[in-house]
Amino acid sequence: MTERKVSKYLPWIAAMAIFMQFLDSTILNTALPSIAKDLHKSPLEMQSVLIAYVLTLALLIPLSGWLSDKFGSKNIFILAIAVFTIGSFLCVVSVSLKMLVCMRIVQAIGGSMMVPVSRLTLIYSYPKHQLLKVINFITIPGLIGPVIGPTLGGWLVEIASWHWIFLINIPIGIIGILVAWKAFPNYKKNTGKFDFFGFILFSLGLVLLSLSLEFAGEGMTDIINVLILLLVGISLLSVYVMYSKKIVRPIIDLNLFKIRTLKIGIIGNLITRLGIGGVPLMLPLMLQVGFGKSPTVSGMMLIFSAISTIFAKSWVIPLVKKFGYRNLLISNTIILGLSISLFSFPDKNTSLFWLIPILVLYGFFNSIQMTSMNSISLADLTPANASGGNTILSVTQQLSVSFGISLSSLILRGFNQSEIFTEVSSSFKATLFILGIITILSSFTFKYLNPEDGAEMSGIKKFK
Repeated sequence: MTERKVSKYLPWIAAMAIFMQFLDSTILNTALPSIAKDLHKSPLEMQSVLIAYVLTLALLIPLSGWLSDKFGSKNIFILAIAVFTIGSFLCVVSVSLKMLVCMRIVQAIGGSMMVPVSRLTLIYSYPKHQLLKVINFITIPGLIGPVIGPTLGGWLVEIASWHWIFLINIPIGIIGILVAWKAFPNYKKNTGKFDFFGFILFSLGLVLLSLSLEFAGEGMTDIINVLILLLVGISLLSVYVMYSKKIVRPIIDLNLFKIRTLKIGIIGNLITRLGIGGVPLMLPLMLQVGFGKSPTVSGMMLIFSAISTIFAKSWVIPLVKKFGYRNLLISNTIILGLSISLFSFPDKNTSLFWLIPILVLYGFFNSIQMTSMNSISLADLTPANASGGNTILSVTQQLSVSFGISLSSLILRGFNQSEIFTEVSSSFKATLFILGIITILSSFTFKYLNPEDGAEMSGIKKFK
């Protein structure tokens, strides 16, 4: 590394990157029905706009760590913001669903480097005993995006057009570039040759896995083709596993899974987000398509969840110190799953007032879940393997969101096509109930943690 002095503005810059991504995703969720109407599509066919983005993130994140180490964290971070901002403008000028999906991919190319590089820079900059505090801090300003995103998105599409949800990224991106130019460190590390063949195997395998779920969710092809995509994807990933053991520096170093806390954290992220990942899509769609609420009302309701998410951040460190990561994650995952299942009880005739406590519960425990899972995954990384571990975590997060959206869409489509329910609102409610059950079952993943895991990161020497 070429720089050691840490700017006091670095955590704020990282928070800004998270803010841009969270604002973009949450503001888009409430606007999907309006975008669908303008592009002459069904709101239930719009998940490709979300999946294209998160899947591109997952595929290109492995490249971000190598680029950062090779060319400097500051250089790559500024490039990432620039590409993200340009991609936002290209989304504005999109005139069809296919074009919008393509421009979202451009936007995601920038996003794939923006957040991972900022988080990797934090890992390089701060000692381990400060890392949980720093990670917790950067998510708080970043979560302002979900607070204003849903309402702003609903309000913009009603008074203007959906194009403005992308236009607001442009001034934020310009400011981010200027601040990063002054305060972002330019860490570099010695890197070997980029593992291009491994990247192709790994990325193509993930694409086929995701497409199999996406096609099944949208009913775009028959079950035979879905199974073929699934099997080919699994085969490519299996080949990558064997290949990665034979080279010195694979794109994804599977030897890092020997770090037990990283392995459990990654598996927990993947399985838990199968249930959680589809909720941000299902809730706005249920409120607008199922319950007939306006985009503005839908967005305003989601504020309660976002505010409780921010409030919960101040509880994470005390809860970890009191209960340890193992006990906290097991119990919190179960409560989170129960809160998601509660969304299945209100219907279109229920007063929105009764949704507020459920939204508050969901936001609170989801916030604790995300911070705890992410920080335990990083707990035992060292400067030597920080880049690889951070890459694996980032890939898992985005990939699991893609799987979660596809899975929730598949479940919803199954209920819609069955004769069990006569109203689409009932299909949404049943889908959220199933997502809650999946989340509850994922709690078993964290029983493999030891009581003392993460003690050094949380500042405690021993848990009892």
